[in-house]
Amino acid sequence: MSDIVLDKDKIPAHVAIILDGNGRWAKERHLPRVLGHRKGAFNIYEVTKAAQDLGIKYLTVFCFSTENWTRPDDEVKYIMTKPMRFFKRFRKDIVGGNGRIKILGRRDRLSKEFLAMVNDMEESTKDHTGITLSLCVDYGSRDEITTATKEIAKLVKDGKLDIDDINEQTISNHLFTKDYPELDLLIRTSGEERISNFLLWQLAYAELYFTKTYWPDFNKDELVKAIYSYQNRNRRFGGLKDDKNK
Repeated sequence: MSDIVLDKDKIPAHVAIILDGNGRWAKERHLPRVLGHRKGAFNIYEVTKAAQDLGIKYLTVFCFSTENWTRPDDEVKYIMTKPMRFFKRFRKDIVGGNGRIKILGRRDRLSKEFLAMVNDMEESTKDHTGITLSLCVDYGSRDEITTATKEIAKLVKDGKLDIDDINEQTISNHLFTKDYPELDLLIRTSGEERISNFLLWQLAYAELYFTKTYWPDFNKDELVKAIYSYQNRNRRFGGLKDDKNK
């Protein structure tokens, strides 16, 4: 167990994670890649419990991107069933608990079975007041921003919005995360150090944390390390603070 002591007054409200390294985790163990994805899917539940224990209010995880459709068909099919396997395995615990489930991303390419399960989980947990777990499925940030732009343009075209009234908040109000607090911390596992079209608008002033740990091995101790790093950053939001590191 980690011996790190966190400042309870500086716990990030909104944390996002790029779940990376499932395939490499499996390969190093001479296992099929899909078993890495299976292990990674079930790990979401464990990390969500850890996040809630630490006081995090919103956890947003990147499960399947709009670009992932180009992967081999068998892998795509398996990855796209991950949330369904996740829901089936943990539905009782989630609905019986106090966490809220949200799905962020396009829904027009999801199967009817998938959509039915998504609607069930969102409806069953909508009044819960614990941590909000958002699974980003068929999500791409450029697609999200493009869709928001079209919605705003239509409002202007229909005379419901003056173009001079468009500001940053207008755009934020048309994103999937419109009801969420600002993103505080982004974590990416597996050693990769890139954003991969994830929450580009929301990342404007978030802190970034990269770990070499593969997602299936990411646990509460690893989450504590990420938060400890976050708590020791000098968050300026474009301004200056009076400290020796400015």
